[in-house]
Amino acid sequence: MPSDVSLASYIDHTLLKPEASREQILAVCAEAVEHSFKSVCVNPIWVSTVHTAVKDSGVLTCSVVGFPFGATPTEVKVFEARGAVADGADEVDMVIDLAAARAGNYEALVLDIRAVAEAVHEGGAILKVILETSQLNDDQKVLACRASVEAGADFVKTSTGFNGGGATVEDIALMRRTVGPDIGVKASGGVRTLADARAMIDAGATRIGASSGVAILKGEQGASGY
Repeated sequence: MPSDVSLASYIDHTLLKPEASREQILAVCAEAVEHSFKSVCVNPIWVSTVHTAVKDSGVLTCSVVGFPFGATPTEVKVFEARGAVADGADEVDMVIDLAAARAGNYEALVLDIRAVAEAVHEGGAILKVILETSQLNDDQKVLACRASVEAGADFVKTSTGFNGGGATVEDIALMRRTVGPDIGVKASGGVRTLADARAMIDAGATRIGASSGVAILKGEQGASGY
């Protein structure tokens, strides 16, 4: 477990509410710069705003693709990913095809993820793959993790925060065992306290997605919402 100071570098400071205003986005950016969070994670419409606001601070810009359901055609996810990277995203978090995962369709998962991974990597960014673990059983989680690795993803991630459930220590441990030591694992959804964050990192998480990053660092209880 890192020190509380280095914990900030694990956190993707997140504001994905569709009604978020420009003022709220800029406030999140200011918090991220002040506390040296790893990134600010926002919907695609705000990528250029965040990129400008955090420029030269060391804070990365992160966006989402196929969010929050993943139920869009691969070519649309690719288009969205390329647009986000062109607008300044350093990282892209995509939602998998949940129907394919639940059906055990490994090939469909690989093809969907690989196409987005190639588009993201062409732009010099990295790809995190959101499994939406609350909607999958353990076999399906393992299948999705293995597909993500084969497809060239840089991270696997638990949740969108918009479809029930969230990160659990058990899921993080399962994901880490499945992907091995060289792929990132991001815990997101319901991580609201310092104890939550420490538990996830101890289980194998290398990134924390949270809207409560400031509260986490202060040892306070974060509010619900993402």
